[in-house]
Amino acid sequence: MKNYPLYESKSYVNIREFLAHIEKKYSNNIAISFRKNPHDDEIQTRTYARLCDDVRCIATALVERGFTADDHCALIGRLSYGWICTYFAMLSIGTVLVPLDPDWSADDLADTVTKAECKYLFCCDDVLINKAKTICEAAGIETVVAIDQAEHELTMEKLILEGMQLREDGKRGYETARINPDKLSLLVFTSGTTGKGKGVMLTQTAILSNLYGALRILKINDLGRTVGVLPPHHTFGSTINILGNLAFGTNMYLSSGVRYVVKELKEHRPTHLILVPLYLETFYRKIKAALTESGKEKILNNLLKVTNVISRTGLDMRQKLYKGLLSAFGGELKLVVSGGAPLSSEIAETFESFGIKIVNGYGITECAPLLSANRDKQQKKGSVGMPVPNTKIKIKDPDENGEGEICAKGPNVMLGYFKDPEATNDVFDEDGYFRTGDIGKLDDDGWLYITGRVKNLIILSNGKNVYPEEIEIELASVPGVIDVVVYEGISKRGGEHNAIVAEIFPDAEFLKKNNIENKQEYFKKYINDFNRNAVAYKKITVLKIRETEFPKNTLRKITRFKIDKTID
Repeated sequence: MKNYPLYESKSYVNIREFLAHIEKKYSNNIAISFRKNPHDDEIQTRTYARLCDDVRCIATALVERGFTADDHCALIGRLSYGWICTYFAMLSIGTVLVPLDPDWSADDLADTVTKAECKYLFCCDDVLINKAKTICEAAGIETVVAIDQAEHELTMEKLILEGMQLREDGKRGYETARINPDKLSLLVFTSGTTGKGKGVMLTQTAILSNLYGALRILKINDLGRTVGVLPPHHTFGSTINILGNLAFGTNMYLSSGVRYVVKELKEHRPTHLILVPLYLETFYRKIKAALTESGKEKILNNLLKVTNVISRTGLDMRQKLYKGLLSAFGGELKLVVSGGAPLSSEIAETFESFGIKIVNGYGITECAPLLSANRDKQQKKGSVGMPVPNTKIKIKDPDENGEGEICAKGPNVMLGYFKDPEATNDVFDEDGYFRTGDIGKLDDDGWLYITGRVKNLIILSNGKNVYPEEIEIELASVPGVIDVVVYEGISKRGGEHNAIVAEIFPDAEFLKKNNIENKQEYFKKYINDFNRNAVAYKKITVLKIRETEFPKNTLRKITRFKIDKTID
């Protein structure tokens, strides 16, 4: 299977060069739009020229205040204009940025800021009011900058005004600050649930080479529109969502939060979105529920079969035929890039039947993050796509099916874990490849498939391997399932059972609408259907129903280690 030509893409030496390029190319176009308050009628806008000018002013002020390339600065906040300006300003003067999750507890944030040796703190209102004192006292921080509001001693707006005056006086700290693109630039902590995870050391070379590779295989129409929803402290949210969108001159509206997304999609009319699967899964369930309730599900299924056949002839009528359904996304959505977690083929195929192309990929924080992706004009069902052009991928110690640990090597791979040489040595093999901890295989055409996680792998007493993710994908399509996790149960009496457990968090609204009172009995029927077709050692022996949502991090990934795996 031959791949169609790679897209043209520009490479950048450092962040300043990236900013200079987008400013020149898209100068007066809107880069960022947002509401200062979710309930405001007025939408604020910032052009590419204004964004870059604000970054120059902030950076100039910071240099004049003594910020250096040796300083570590914590940035704790949600996706906002202030967050984006801080990100670019720090990287543009070579300072080390430590982006953290604002939802972590004050103690966890304090532990991480101390561990990361941060000298300065930039934060949003919530952190400033509720957590900054604890963080500053623990880490010995004296300088705190409020990135989102103007009621603090030092704010983003004050730094912009300060830098503006300095530049009028001839100061050029932004331009003269030395950047070593191969030095630690972004320190990202991998834990999504506590502040005690490993610190991934990324360089500007890693970030920008990953952007270059991504743009060679992924294409977004120039001057499109999107709604930004991803948390920016993750590399998927910063490298792919922020840098990727700005590289194409996108007008990115910054969402005010999950509760406002549906309204914002209709208002901003995105042409494309960059999401984690949770959003697509939620949209999918709502569409299915609405169709079932209206009695139109069968009619739509028949119509989809017809339009799918017609579209293959080159006559695509889907945007017109499904106009009412697509209006929920603003009516102009053509492309969704999905990453951060596996996406079921059923969901992807359903959206594509409506005329929305779904492009899924695979990445990991340690690789800045993208390792592979499908393409808008070429995909393989079940695959996470082709490796990005400047990254090598190999399968370590493959079994008889060609499955083994996925390993990667390239300029996008991290320097290592911050002040943890032992953990760093553990994840690099003898050839210098980073061991992702994911199990997968490459087909004859070089397309990558993910089977599961090494840590999640269930090894039975008979030596057989069970990949939970394979079973979870099957069960995720069961009506009424919001989330499902498969694991090996641990007996309360001691010892492991070799019992394969499927734990389901059900959709209460679906069960209520369909008058399903006995949840165990309802889901057991589907478990029995699965078991009839499964090989003996993969059969599910225990079904558990949850009353509360699984514990999750801010990318909405389930934190498996927090699940109680006891049975009996």
